[in-house]
Amino acid sequence: MTSTTVKTWAWIHKWSSLVCTVFMLLLCLTGLPLIFHHEIGHLLGTEVEAPEMPAGTPRASLDDVMAVAQARHPGKAPQFLSREIDDDKFWYVTLGDTPLDDKNQKTVAVDARTAQVLAEPRFNEGFMYVMFKLHVDLFADLPGKLFLGLMGLLLVVAIVSGVVLYAPFMRKLDFGTVRRERTPRIRWLDLHNLLGIVTLVWALVVGFTGVINTWADLLIKYWQYDQLSTLLAPYRDHQVPERLASLQQAFGRAQEAEPDKTLSFVAFPGTDFSSPHHYTIFMRGNEPLTSRLVKPVLMDAGNGKLTASVELPWYLTALLVSQPLHFGDYGGMPMQILWALLDIATIVVLGSGLYLWLKRRQPRSLADEADAVIEPRAPAPLRGQPSQARGGLE
Repeated sequence: MTSTTVKTWAWIHKWSSLVCTVFMLLLCLTGLPLIFHHEIGHLLGTEVEAPEMPAGTPRASLDDVMAVAQARHPGKAPQFLSREIDDDKFWYVTLGDTPLDDKNQKTVAVDARTAQVLAEPRFNEGFMYVMFKLHVDLFADLPGKLFLGLMGLLLVVAIVSGVVLYAPFMRKLDFGTVRRERTPRIRWLDLHNLLGIVTLVWALVVGFTGVINTWADLLIKYWQYDQLSTLLAPYRDHQVPERLASLQQAFGRAQEAEPDKTLSFVAFPGTDFSSPHHYTIFMRGNEPLTSRLVKPVLMDAGNGKLTASVELPWYLTALLVSQPLHFGDYGGMPMQILWALLDIATIVVLGSGLYLWLKRRQPRSLADEADAVIEPRAPAPLRGQPSQARGGLE
């Protein structure tokens, strides 16, 4: 690699790293507790706990579940019915002043077996809420998400340019060498390069899935405009039902249409994920991978009959797969621990990159430094953000 080429890549690496490093540090620090959000919730007492019951205990009607939740907040409109992927003992019922209200929502957790209210969790306060909002949108809603997405793209550029620079700057050293006898700056450089290259694949995966998650709102809006609006075109002149059909019966018919799937969540008429005329019942698979993929089944909210069962487009499938992969949600506790260790390693990479830039020296050219196995003057964080969005389909 010529001296000019090295300088060009070093410039790209320097500025892409410098611009995004502070935000990547924030995302790594806030992402660490989010990896263990369930465990932290249990310690803080904010997780919903359903009582254990004998296997085979019959499940309550969804109509009874909704009635109990709505009785707690008369006048509120039903928005969503959902549950945790790994816990089917209770339902979350989300209510708002209107179907599109996202400012005055109330959530009621209802036992799926007894239809008794378990709790009214508040997802918009507390330590984990602050961590989540900082991680997802910096408390700036869509502009904040798009900004973090841009920082994620710069991270990917920093990773790629760091890989390109790794070979010329380390060609005279064995892989993994940390020159402990040299100055602190050289030692930090070697550690920075080592951790950066070791976390390379994970960094690209987590960084890129984080970027995809920041586009969730836009992707969903595009799906509504592109496909959902076409499916609902015949209903544009129909009156909105004054009385909703039985949700339990509608779900039963959706289950008949998709017998190999189970219920993930329900979007009620008028919400972002449905139309004024339909229940949209999102069915998911039963295997570890397919449990993250949902298929919308549109049921007429006036009579509970099937309107359509459609496949999600590829871009929403990519979004749904990227969300749990971003947080290490696929493999249980072992994968969570691995994600946390890699996250901590990334914090070291980012911090050492800032240190190397602050301690940079000017006299020698970048090409000379490469030949002497001395670091470039660029900082060089090689990796980035953990994210969850849990901010996509909710």
